[in-house]
Amino acid sequence: MKKEDTPIGVFEALRATPTPVRYLLGGVLVNQLGAFVQTFLVLYLTFRGMSAAAAGLALVAYSAGSVLGTMLGGEFTQRFGPRATIVTAMAGSAPLVAAISWLSGPGALGPLLVVVGLAGLFTQAYRPAAAVLLSDLMPERYQVMAFSMMRIALNIGAALAPLIAAGLILVDWDLLFWIDGATALVYALLAFALLPKKTVAEGPGDGDGDAEAEAEADADGATGPSVTTAATAAGTTTGSRAGSGYTAMLGDRKYLYYLAAVLLGSLTYAQGHIALPLELMEHDYPTSFYSTVLTVSSVVLITCELKITAYLSRLPKHVRVITGHLVEAVGLAVYALSSRSGAFTIAGAVLVVAGIMIAAPSMFAHPATFPASVKARYIGTMQAVGGAAGALAPLFGVYAWTVLGSSFWVLCGVVTALAGLLALAGVRQPREPEPAAGARAGTGGEPEVVGGAS
Repeated sequence: MKKEDTPIGVFEALRATPTPVRYLLGGVLVNQLGAFVQTFLVLYLTFRGMSAAAAGLALVAYSAGSVLGTMLGGEFTQRFGPRATIVTAMAGSAPLVAAISWLSGPGALGPLLVVVGLAGLFTQAYRPAAAVLLSDLMPERYQVMAFSMMRIALNIGAALAPLIAAGLILVDWDLLFWIDGATALVYALLAFALLPKKTVAEGPGDGDGDAEAEAEADADGATGPSVTTAATAAGTTTGSRAGSGYTAMLGDRKYLYYLAAVLLGSLTYAQGHIALPLELMEHDYPTSFYSTVLTVSSVVLITCELKITAYLSRLPKHVRVITGHLVEAVGLAVYALSSRSGAFTIAGAVLVVAGIMIAAPSMFAHPATFPASVKARYIGTMQAVGGAAGALAPLFGVYAWTVLGSSFWVLCGVVTALAGLLALAGVRQPREPEPAAGARAGTGGEPEVVGGAS
């Protein structure tokens, strides 16, 4: 059995992780531990005397900046490289986030919205660069495992950050933004000192006339129209490459299916943080029960995702993707039974997390399979679509739940299943043709290479 056909072990993947990737993941964790703005912005501004409407407007500005930031981060990464993007984004984020505490008083709404929007832009601009660097440095066999590691780093930070914030609030609310800015600055310094200036995907002709050859060489794992259109974009001149890259993306039907799946899947997954608390309050569950649901979800995700990703590594990507979405769809539908027993809520949460662990690493890693000359733009666009879904999720969730009640969760299950079908169409690779009988010549029964096909 070939090595690439054997299952991947967790410790095998950890041992194979290059040192720069360890630094990258450590920086992601440090930055996420101090990521307080989006979670606590509304509470902080209302505490400082702003109206709920003004605080909500500030959150909208942050979300809009985040969506734009991922797009610009992808473009900046494509032009200047991942390390430069991470350093610039984090160094720019640090003073902007810290300045929020100085602009939260009465009469400063205009400047506050500008600063909050720019903070969202800079804070999220590093993510496409981190994903590109991860895919460039990690051996191909462990690509999906690497993105699972990044997800775990993000989730550990997201789980611990509220606990850290609770302690900081007891001392001084302003510490939330000062610490957030400090962690961003630490990440910038770590990236500048420890991350490689060039990635393994770069070569002497990167960005010049050799881009088309590079795109062809880096296209393993991306098949069909995706590779064709991406390679076409790679062959353009530097001045028109950005426009051609996005034009090629819009003409790539499979990738558009994938983006639609990201949009719908993100909309429904977010309802566990938006509509589920409303559902539990409707049925008179204590607030502590919702905290228990979140804790169970976080513990299962953090402790099990790497093992599940390793166990499922032999399955084709499209099988993991559709299976994960269907499991998540069942979990969301089970939330409709929360009125009968809290056990159904816990079961639904575990199923949702199980579906995420099965599908999300492959979904997260998919844009990184495209040629290096367009990869950052594909990653940035995917993350922007996910960010847009996060911004729209409260509007969709609150309105639809108010109208439908518990039946809303059945709708979420149906939409998630639809997202799975779109993802299946977007990531499924065409089956390789069987070699002709006459081609089975040569020694050892190995098929002979015919016509340059592999």
